[in-house]
Amino acid sequence: MTKRINAMRMTEENRRWWALGAMCFALFMIMLDNTVVNVALPSIQRSLNATTTTLEWTVNAYTLSFAVLLVTGGRLGDIFGRRRIFLIGVVIFATASAAIGFSPNDTWLVVWRAIQGSGSALMMPMTLSIITNAFPPQERGKAIGTWAGVSAMALAIGPVLGGLLVETVSWQSIFFLNLPVAVGAIVVALFAVRESRDETVERTVDIPGVLTLTTGLAALVLALVEGNSWGWGSTRELALFAIAIVGLVSFVQIELRRRVPMVDFSFFRARTFVGANAVAFIVSFAMLSMFFFLALYMQNIRDYTPLQAGIRFLPSTVLVIVMGPLAGRLADRVGPRPLMTLGLLLVSGALFLLSQVTVSSGYGTLLPGFILMGIGIGLTMSPMSTAAMNSVEQTKAGVASGILSQNRMVGGTFGVAVTGALVASLGGSKIDQLLPGVPSAGRSRLTESLGSGGVLHGVPPHVLEATHIAYVYALQSGLRVGAAVALLGSVLAWTLVAPRARAMVPSRGGAVQSRDPVGATHTETSEAAAEVVHV
Repeated sequence: MTKRINAMRMTEENRRWWALGAMCFALFMIMLDNTVVNVALPSIQRSLNATTTTLEWTVNAYTLSFAVLLVTGGRLGDIFGRRRIFLIGVVIFATASAAIGFSPNDTWLVVWRAIQGSGSALMMPMTLSIITNAFPPQERGKAIGTWAGVSAMALAIGPVLGGLLVETVSWQSIFFLNLPVAVGAIVVALFAVRESRDETVERTVDIPGVLTLTTGLAALVLALVEGNSWGWGSTRELALFAIAIVGLVSFVQIELRRRVPMVDFSFFRARTFVGANAVAFIVSFAMLSMFFFLALYMQNIRDYTPLQAGIRFLPSTVLVIVMGPLAGRLADRVGPRPLMTLGLLLVSGALFLLSQVTVSSGYGTLLPGFILMGIGIGLTMSPMSTAAMNSVEQTKAGVASGILSQNRMVGGTFGVAVTGALVASLGGSKIDQLLPGVPSAGRSRLTESLGSGGVLHGVPPHVLEATHIAYVYALQSGLRVGAAVALLGSVLAWTLVAPRARAMVPSRGGAVQSRDPVGATHTETSEAAAEVVHV
């Protein structure tokens, strides 16, 4: 018993594992809030008399602020200290969570959700960059695998825990749950996490870069989120895409001229960093669109409750939890490339299997695809993160983590938007074929319900059956598109990611050392620092 207690005490030997625990606590909160809120929306609507638009923005406000501030949050950590920015993010997140629970009306709810998303944007890149700095390269895959497993666990638990809390306590309880978790993360981080920052740059914030990147990304994400509701060819959508292009192009031009840029574009000279970020975009594209639209299929066509649908996704998420740490350990031994390639091939196969779904399919039709999807995502996520973080200098870990997280968020948003557009367009054409006798205005309303996932009430049985057929017809095509995208991702992983990448770490005198997974050290010139060295 005494030995066990001594083993749990914080020492110089196990400090990094305590730090990993604090990061996992924080990550659990962030990922839980990505899924738990959807289950609570009907209760929030009844409690606050919220409109449908407000309910949408309860989700969108969080997504928008989270997505657009990730790179900025990562860079702030590099400049001012990763532990400091992490703790600020936790405090903002926890404060906003408490305020959401006490919101007097739906307007304040949306405001605090946006603030909560900004706290997440400060925390998320810090969790990965702190782990990168705490663990040596030969143990980094194992640590990042644990980090990825906790992320999947939170996604899996979210719908189940959310449904339980909403039904037995209240919708406010899902936000109050964040408070004790935040306290635990703060206490452990204060004692276990050593402060680290990029000592090679001044402590100045690239304000023009922050403004142009935030404007461009905000316009892009908002356009993707609202595309199906506003119409992809509408004036608002075209204006948003124009603002996004101007903002992002201006950001690149500004950064190339800044003495201390927010994003060092030399990162992208490393093929492994480019490949890992491409995979991050693609795997999130495939994964989130699949979960979102199959959840609508199970609830609106198969008549499962949100809780029942969440339980049926468990084979995927449980396998991600199991495979994430295992894949991280394997990445330390064999390198991330073969695992990422195999993982994306399995994701592609899973989406193709799921595309065989029909209106009357039972759960047995979905289960093989869910199993393959879980294994594939588990094999991809932690090696992808390890490859990205090992391909840049350790001093730049914060902004590198922010870029990686940014691509995951934007990829998922793209996936939902593209699949939603396919569902609306192909489903609309199918409705026109199946219901030629219904007036065009009525068919348009039915098409809108397909793209938004709306539930139809009071329509004749033959009309309801036609919308179900149209939705599944379009969903099949959307899943096949996802399978093709995942297949492309496997090709990119194999061609861009190095077989074995050495982690780039700073050495004395401005040179950079690269460490391979077995701990050997090699000195490179600073000009070659951004390039991946092949073993």
